[in-house]
Amino acid sequence: MKLSIDLACESSQEWIDAVMADFDSFLQDHADCERKASSMAMSFVAKFPDRLEIIPELIETAVEELEHFRDVYALMESRGIALKSEMGKDPYAQALIKYARHGREDRFMDRLLLASIIECRGAERFRMVADALPPGEVKQFYKRLWTSEAKHGNIFVKMALNYFEKDAVYKRLHELVDNEAEVLQGLEIRPALH
Repeated sequence: MKLSIDLACESSQEWIDAVMADFDSFLQDHADCERKASSMAMSFVAKFPDRLEIIPELIETAVEELEHFRDVYALMESRGIALKSEMGKDPYAQALIKYARHGREDRFMDRLLLASIIECRGAERFRMVADALPPGEVKQFYKRLWTSEAKHGNIFVKMALNYFEKDAVYKRLHELVDNEAEVLQGLEIRPALH
């Protein structure tokens, strides 16, 4: 059974050009995204402590995202780049969360599926970054991240299938993937992960 679906649109050449033109800013944003991803995984544990089947995997995901933050921070340190003084709101994530339905069960499903989509988009973009970088340690780092993020996209769909009927999960996932494409295409191009 396929645990994720293809994104409805690809990231643009303009996006990767903006990242390569200001890679330091991209690294700062990337560090913030890893911290937010770790917090997001733990927020599921905090909000849904009765979902015992998925708690161990959520904790593992949170730890892995925190390890990614550590690794991005080490890369930033080696290049003399500081963390941003404040973590700003992510316009991409903010726009996506508006599509989450209300009601405990509907919102739970939608948050898991949106997490999957965000991770799949991250994987696509890390692959683009890896492809654009010259040979070396940073290129290898982004190749490793690409694989990890793709796995996370699958994990959240698998979690949803623990609690919801397969057809309902995939119907909603398709809807949210279409919503994500609209959001992505409407965003300002900037040297940021999203």
